Amino acid sequence: MTDVSTRPWADDAKPASLRDDDKFHEECGVVGIWGSADASALAALALFVSRPSALMLGVAIVLMLGTLWCLTGLYMLQPNQAALLTLFGSYRGTDRVGGLRWANVFYSKDKISVRAHNFNSEKLKVNDQRGNPIEIAAAIVWRVEDTARAKFDVEDFEAYVLTQAEAAVRHLASSYAYDNFDDPLATKPAEVTLRSGGDEIGKALRDELQVRFALAGIEVIDAKLTHLAYAPEIAGTMLRRQQAEAVIAARTKIVQGAVGMVELALNGLSERGLVDLDDERKAAMVSNLLVVLCSDHDATPVVNAGTLYN
Repeated sequence: MTDVSTRPWADDAKPASLRDDDKFHEECGVVGIWGSADASALAALALFVSRPSALMLGVAIVLMLGTLWCLTGLYMLQPNQAALLTLFGSYRGTDRVGGLRWANVFYSKDKISVRAHNFNSEKLKVNDQRGNPIEIAAAIVWRVEDTARAKFDVEDFEAYVLTQAEAAVRHLASSYAYDNFDDPLATKPAEVTLRSGGDEIGKALRDELQVRFALAGIEVIDAKLTHLAYAPEIAGTMLRRQQAEAVIAARTKIVQGAVGMVELALNGLSERGLVDLDDERKAAMVSNLLVVLCSDHDATPVVNAGTLYN
């Protein structure tokens, strides 16, 4: 063993940097890395980490701020969803591309759905063109077309749609009659009514809604009437009127057919010369045929066993 006296100095006389303890010392340091092609770069990094400095703290802060900047600007858009980008109250555009997106962290990102919306209006009691009280309702399919106008031109575009839809349905009901009570034999074109208008009434409703929704950047996809009826206070009376008109129309059709059949019978007898009838007998034959053809019940035949005039 080596004698203590042969050492250059005793443990108590050693400098503080050479004493055997577990504390870090700034006087010197040795870093060794082997088995790597980038040994020199790793050694420099180890020295940089082991001895922090103002430069290292500055770089770390810059990296943290950059990471925070990137993460804050990220946002997600679902399919058929848009984001309105504004910078300190100034509109910068609309992002419609779905997925994970990034924008300037100072941009305000307001998401808005551009999917199709379905709205069923309530039953509205209004007067038609002729002043008859009716009940009417409609189903409207719409979606946001211009996101900027929907966000900035109206206070609440969904409430705007509900209010304007009700106004459009009321205006449509007052512009057309519920039903047409004109003469069915009239030669003029039939009046377009709410009950018989069909596609024309639907187109008129869509056009009316599109004009009203244009301010909010809303597109009308489809609009149809879902309910149409007379108000309860006149429903019974109007039903009887409709039934009477139906009976009259049916009777008119029956009479027209009966007259044609009588005419055909008289012409056939005259052309073939089967029997020669005077005007009185022709009138009697016409009367009998009309009674048979126009009667609500089956006719009971009476066999004449005498002559034609008895």
